[in-house]
Amino acid sequence: MENLTFNSPFIQIEGLVVSEQYIYPTFLFFLIIYVLITVSNIGIILLITMERSLHEPMYILFCNLPFNDVFGNSVVIPRIMVDILRPSSERYISYGECAAQAFCYHVHATAAHTILMAMAFDRYVAICNPLHYTTIMTTKMVAKLTASVWCIAVVFVGILLGLTIRLNRCGTQIANPFCDNASLFKVSCENPYITNVFGLACTTILLVSSVGSIVLTYSKIAAVCFISKNKTLNNKFLKTCSTHLTVYLIMWLSSCIMIMLHRFSGYTDYRKGAALLFHIGPGILNPIIYALQCTEIRHTMLKILHSKKVLSSY
Repeated sequence: MENLTFNSPFIQIEGLVVSEQYIYPTFLFFLIIYVLITVSNIGIILLITMERSLHEPMYILFCNLPFNDVFGNSVVIPRIMVDILRPSSERYISYGECAAQAFCYHVHATAAHTILMAMAFDRYVAICNPLHYTTIMTTKMVAKLTASVWCIAVVFVGILLGLTIRLNRCGTQIANPFCDNASLFKVSCENPYITNVFGLACTTILLVSSVGSIVLTYSKIAAVCFISKNKTLNNKFLKTCSTHLTVYLIMWLSSCIMIMLHRFSGYTDYRKGAALLFHIGPGILNPIIYALQCTEIRHTMLKILHSKKVLSSY
């Protein structure tokens, strides 16, 4: 009996608590959401990849965002859908699989911030230093920014999960829809002080760096637009930067709520909602907002649709 509670090879996930009559509607809801996120984001990536006119630094950097959305939601949503169809008592996952899911989830969450920081830098150069844009945002620079986005995420999360996995565990139940670092160290029977401090430090550094860079970048962009009084430049700022900030605010607020509510066991349902909003919200909004607001992407989509209509008429 002791082996089942001390360093047990399996973890029980509480998942979403759904009444029996809503099991299949909830499953269908997540299935539709997952298909929409996957198809729309992969479609954007293919569009940018196949259309030569979109082979510019802005769009190449943007490809990281839909890729990350597909990656993050593929790690979380299918597992949630499977657990919805299972009784609560049968929602088990191996500890290794749980740790792998937590790693992928945190890489997705970290990359979501670092990608937007890289995109903000690109917009800053494009609007505040347009004459030197082509010399600064070279293919090499785009490759460096992309590599930095993912390297930072993998290194930070690798250290964080490494500190958690080394702990002995006595608990076997996670009160969350999926595995994450906070849930893993909650089942530990050792003092997770070092893991907790490192996790909070990394989160604070990430969020402060993210907010600081976004605020600084867009403050300078807004100042340039205000001083120049150029209507074309102002419209460009409103279209590209306002959409960027909208998605960023949704992501930032939901992640902050989720992190804070992890410290209060009485708000589990609210934390689950914030965690799902963090995944589903940007995953659905990013293709819609960027595709509709970005003139080049919108025109390319309309051109493809128009050519298909012409071909079908013959």
